[in-house]
Amino acid sequence: MSHEQINQHLSNWTERESTAEAMIPLIGRLYRKNNVVTSVYGRAIINQSVIDIIRAHRFVRQVEDSELSVHDTLPILQAMDKLELGRAHVDIGKLAVKFKEEGGDLTEFLKREIGPVVGQYAAQSEEDANNDTKDVVLYGFGRIGRLLARILIEKAGGGNNLRLRAIVVRQGGAENDLEKRASLLRRDSVHGPFDGTITVDEKESALIANGNYIKVIYSDGPDKVDYTDYGINNAIVIDNTGKWRDEAGLGLHLKSKGVTRVILTAPGKGDIKNIVYGINNDWITDEDRILSAASCTTNAITPVLKAIEDEYGIEDGHVETVHSYTNDQNLIDNYHKGSRRGRSAALNMVITETGAAKAVSKALPVLKGKLTGNAIRVPTPNVSMAILNLNLKKDVDVEGVNEYLRDMALHSELQKQIDFVNSPEVVSTDFVGSRHAGIVDAQATITSGKRLILYVWYDNEFGYSAQVIRVVNQMAGVNYPIFPKRARD
Repeated sequence: MSHEQINQHLSNWTERESTAEAMIPLIGRLYRKNNVVTSVYGRAIINQSVIDIIRAHRFVRQVEDSELSVHDTLPILQAMDKLELGRAHVDIGKLAVKFKEEGGDLTEFLKREIGPVVGQYAAQSEEDANNDTKDVVLYGFGRIGRLLARILIEKAGGGNNLRLRAIVVRQGGAENDLEKRASLLRRDSVHGPFDGTITVDEKESALIANGNYIKVIYSDGPDKVDYTDYGINNAIVIDNTGKWRDEAGLGLHLKSKGVTRVILTAPGKGDIKNIVYGINNDWITDEDRILSAASCTTNAITPVLKAIEDEYGIEDGHVETVHSYTNDQNLIDNYHKGSRRGRSAALNMVITETGAAKAVSKALPVLKGKLTGNAIRVPTPNVSMAILNLNLKKDVDVEGVNEYLRDMALHSELQKQIDFVNSPEVVSTDFVGSRHAGIVDAQATITSGKRLILYVWYDNEFGYSAQVIRVVNQMAGVNYPIFPKRARD
């Protein structure tokens, strides 16, 4: 290769960097002024670096026949910035691909594709914006609680949204309890450092994270807090302790002043609605006071199962979950009330049970009684896999089912729940931080007649937390139209 060719590669790269840099202020202005959340094929690009933006574009080669360049999406952003948009989720990557196929005038193209929000921007005063936010309280601050906090803080910049007002925990006993909790939010062994700054206000028992003032309340029970004392009213409490899972236990939250609704980040018991966003969130009514966001595994597999049921029909099947260990297990061998879970999580694969297969029918009743399930806990700290072994009602082939699931991941109403990867080299750590409920691994798909075996990855912490926030948004009435509706007909 000549020196000119070598230099051309570097020149192309620096030009892409320059273009991505030009995108950042447009992305930020659309978000903070218009409350428009932009993405590239489901990959969020708000508050991302130049490299992250280029990487999001590079991903497109895995799911489309051609690559997508920042040179294709910058004009989309520039045109959107002039259209006085109302709040929305807009995938500029899909718009760019569709525009490359159709051509024509870009502004007229965007008016067709995102027409309902064109010209809908309405400037608000700070007081009006505050009135439109919904107070959220995190009850518990463990693995899921801290990830929920990260997402809520990240999304606060656009306004008219959920606002994390307080965290409720038990007194840890250490003199520097507040600093320890701040440190756990600031640093995470799996998900990396917090993206921003965190200040500890010891005097007021509060954390200030990226400008969000978050009161830390110490309490021994869900019915022992008067939230109105802290200016918190009509709040949604997200209980991520897992201690209370029935209506009687979770109902204790509603006895505290300032609380109107409760959501559990675990499967609910009794008559509590178990909601998998994208599947049965239309079951949520204004009268519901207590809801469950089901489990991480149920959220991961139900969207894929619905897609397969809709297209092929499911006779029956078995779900085997290969699940990362959780805090419920022991680090070294010790007594545990559960079978096998007393053995060292870091050293053993542990066969255990899962209720996820049966729980699917709570969100998708058509599959009631059709699935069995089991689980294997393995020595990894995060990211799990569900193996769906299904008997279908009609024949299936690898190419056909993969193409169908790819289309569902890119262009259907389940695009936030189902992701799709077609690489022979991916492993579990590649999916840390994924905000999809589950990711179909196309290279692992197996078919034989009416038999289908699918491998579905999922970040059992972050992907699940993203699903919880989607449910909370609906409970709070914070809804964003998603564009494009379909990238192609």
